[in-house]
Amino acid sequence: MTERAAVKAVLKTQAVETPSWAYGNSGTRFKVFAQQGVPRDPMEKLDDAAKVHEFTGVAPTVALHIPWDTVDDYAALARHAEDRGLRLGAINSNTFQDDDYRLGSVCHPDASVRRKAVDHLLECVDIMDATGSKDLKLWFADGTNYPGQDDIRARQDRLAEALAEVYERLGDDQRMLLEYKLFEPAFYTTDVPDWGTAYAHCLRLGPKARVVVDTGHHAPGTNIEFIVATLLREGKLGGFDFNSRFYADDDLMAGAADPFQLFRIMYEVVRGGGLSGDVAFMLDQCHNVESKIPAIVRSVMNVQEATAKALLVDRDALGAAQRAGDVLGANAVLMDAFSTDVRPLLREVREEMGLDPDPMAAYARSGWAEKIVAERVGGEQAGWGA
Repeated sequence: MTERAAVKAVLKTQAVETPSWAYGNSGTRFKVFAQQGVPRDPMEKLDDAAKVHEFTGVAPTVALHIPWDTVDDYAALARHAEDRGLRLGAINSNTFQDDDYRLGSVCHPDASVRRKAVDHLLECVDIMDATGSKDLKLWFADGTNYPGQDDIRARQDRLAEALAEVYERLGDDQRMLLEYKLFEPAFYTTDVPDWGTAYAHCLRLGPKARVVVDTGHHAPGTNIEFIVATLLREGKLGGFDFNSRFYADDDLMAGAADPFQLFRIMYEVVRGGGLSGDVAFMLDQCHNVESKIPAIVRSVMNVQEATAKALLVDRDALGAAQRAGDVLGANAVLMDAFSTDVRPLLREVREEMGLDPDPMAAYARSGWAEKIVAERVGGEQAGWGA
């Protein structure tokens, strides 16, 4: 198999999960912006996600967010997904929107609030059982705003206790993915602020606990590809959430702010065997001013382009330059791959998969955008609950 054929083979097996909430209304902290044709229930979210997969061929799963995607019959929801060529992916918990969680959820000083939060997480595992989902995605907004507000160490003990209870509830083929975030909404301390804290908890829990890296959840200048490389080396990278940021957690389209960073990250994913392993790659984005489905299609394409460039890195030449201490030569190898126009290659990949070579144009011609605007009249549009 030629190098080009090998790269194309990997690209055909790539999978990027899309989030149900990206298809609903979203906005800034000041306003949720409504758009015409937005889904009114989880079924319609899956209908839209099916279009993304139809035109990209690499978005076969959809993550759910509870309670935003609560339904009476989760098995029926899973069948609805299957009927549209999809599967249900990670189940994302929500312990940050109830008034009870003003001072935290699993780290709250009140045991009754902690119990409520843990019961919700256990409910999410029940939903995993019903949907066939393998991953429980956990992100906690827990933290403090003022020095002395709470006992920092005690909050870590409460977190560990809650995670341990949920971990014990997981099935043999289920995983817990723990996400971290530098700040927001807490401004003094965040209870899971970085990859080291998440890694420490996951290491204590066991092999079914892994760390999630989100592109937007770091301090400016953080070398995210180093974190990815380290977690892959330790076998503890469970998921990666794609988005872009200019300042903080902007949740813009993947690759929009810094395509070179996305390429560098994907090179470490390729180098560390992440594409052939069990890392769950997902878009974690909310599209506020742009149309939902085209933005998601474009994001998937951006991830594909970064991956293709990462696969084209001449690793033999790179290794030789590194061993020789040829600093500029090694950098040039990476830059050559990044500068490669991989769009013709990806067009070939799509054609060989029986897809239109231009997913954006294909979606525009499909009439789906006009169809959902005309048909989704009445009811309550889905949103992120803000």
